[in-house]
Amino acid sequence: MADGGGQVAQDRLRSFIERIERLEEEKTVLMADIKEVYAEAKGTGFDPKTMRKVIRLRKMDENDRQEEEFLLDTYLSALGMLPQPVAAE
Repeated sequence: MADGGGQVAQDRLRSFIERIERLEEEKTVLMADIKEVYAEAKGTGFDPKTMRKVIRLRKMDENDRQEEEFLLDTYLSALGMLPQPVAAE
């Protein structure tokens, strides 16, 4: 009986491993497809690096995105990298 339980565990493990391997293969194909789309976009004049940033921002929760933008502006301002507001005359 103990051997039968071991076989079940082996079969389950093998099943998990094979599922992961199939998914990894699919992921490789998808990554190649995504790379192709970025290359196509670049060929038509779009900047893939900026597109990646936009996609990353679109995935974020609105509050998290606003917080990140606020912190970025705060840091850039502290470093003098943002234009200074024009003083009212």
